Parts: sequence; C-alpha cells; structure tokens
Amino acid sequence: MENEKIHVYLMPGMAASPVIFEYIKLPEDQFEIHWLEWKIPQKEESLESYAKRMITDIVHENVVLLGVSFGGILVQEMSKYMKFRKLFVVSSVKSHYELPKRIKLLKYTKAYKILPTRLASNVELLSRYSLGNSINKRVELYKKYMSVNDKDYLDWAIQQIVCWDQESPNEDAIYIHGDKDGVFPHSCVGDCIVIKGGTHIMIINKYKWFNENLPKLILGEA
Repeated sequence: MENEKIHVYLMPGMAASPVIFEYIKLPEDQFEIHWLEWKIPQKEESLESYAKRMITDIVHENVVLLGVSFGGILVQEMSKYMKFRKLFVVSSVKSHYELPKRIKLLKYTKAYKILPTRLASNVELLSRYSLGNSINKRVELYKKYMSVNDKDYLDWAIQQIVCWDQESPNEDAIYIHGDKDGVFPHSCVGDCIVIKGGTHIMIINKYKWFNENLPKLILGEA
C-alpha cells in the first residue's frame, strides 16, 4: 500500500543539485525517494535555523534522511529537531575534529570571509569543496551537478562547514565513507562503513553499492 512505503529524503552536497541522486534507485514497492534542494539562507542565519527550515520540506513521518558532504552535516543538524527512522551520512564528517587542516586553517585565519565566491563559475574553487581534487571530468561534473551559484549561499555554506561545532559523532547516524575521499580524508576512522575505492563523489560513481545496500541498512537486515 502507498501509505506503507518508507519515505527516503536525499540531501545533496554544497551547491549541488539533487540530480546527483539520479542513479539511486530503491525498490518502488517498499520505498519512495524524495529529493531535497538547497534554500537561499536568510541574512546571518544560523545552521540550526536553516536546519529547522529544511525540515518543513519533509511532509511524511518516520522518514529516512541521507545527506552527502555538507548535506551530511545538514541532516545531522536536522535530526536534532525531528523524529526519523534512519539517518545516513555519506562522504561527510562526524565532528569538527575530522575537518581537514585546510578547512581548519580557514577558521583560525578567518580567510573564509574573503574567498572569491562571487566568481560562482570558478570551477576550481567550488569543485574542490564540493566534488574533490581529482581533475578528471571536473568541469563536466560541475556543469551537470552544481546548481547553486548564489554568492550569499556560497559564503554562508563555506562558513557553516568551517565553523561547524559538533563535538562527537551522532550516535543515531550510519556513516558511510570512501577510503579514497580527498575532501574529507579522515572520516573513515571509527564507527563507519568504508567503501573501498570510494571517492567524494561515490554517490554518483558507486551508486550500485547504495542501490544494493541501502534497502538492507534501512530495514536493519545488514
């Protein structure tokens, strides 16, 4: 029955379109997938306030939340203010301690305030924080999957990543990480499902793993 389906909400990474989930397919008799999209933040909006606004886009109960990269940070924040069935954090971090040195340096120097985000077509900048450092097909990936080029959003998003203050992993989260992730390379440590050969964009190029394993993880069969 329609009302017995498990509703799965997917949150993309920073500046990314939910089209990154185009290959994620779950059995339609059991699951219904919903794509979440980034909103433009209000002036000086906190991550807490933003997370609560994002929750208003969830119109079902007892849902599954999955977030990628910065979207993984966001769904961890959203989970603090709502009831959910399962929480998946993909290609992201469990606490601010796992942020790489280059991001921590931005915080201590406050250099994130002067990043040239007004150059929203700057593939090198956006793809480094959103897609990773691999040069192969970076431009093509950017053009297809990066959809938010608003300067206010980009300034806000980078600040929220840099200044995220979560002290410890979310005990309710299932963390999934690639051992070749160049953006958040330290997040395989601890309680985490590690995908061999997975990069920061494994939601795209390792989609078969997710299609096979997400249903079992959601239903508690894995």
